[in-house]
Amino acid sequence: MNRQTHDGGTTALSAEDLAALRENLNAQRLFRREQVRRLAPPPAPRAGGVAARQTAAARAEAGAKLAASARMVLTDVEAALKRMDEGSYGICRLCRRTVDLDRLKIVPQARYCAPCQQAKEFVP
Repeated sequence: MNRQTHDGGTTALSAEDLAALRENLNAQRLFRREQVRRLAPPPAPRAGGVAARQTAAARAEAGAKLAASARMVLTDVEAALKRMDEGSYGICRLCRRTVDLDRLKIVPQARYCAPCQQAKEFVP
């Protein structure tokens, strides 16, 4: 798959690159699924003083936030695997140019190239 880079050249992810990135994404998917499972909310305490209930509530809230974050990353990882299957993996969803291999090695579920990601994050 040849793609245009930001400097105007073309590049392609090799079969080896894709295999390594797929392996990384599959490992992340397994990790995140297990993380979501482990972060399932514990039962609410029925006994104990006010401090114990407040501590339990704070832990439950922190666990819920961590679980939501893990589910969000899991969704991104599964979307990246789907893009691989469809042949659109590694192509920026905004500018349609290649996402650098170095970026994909760090964030294999990346949807955007670094310049578009930065622009997206700094839009007021």
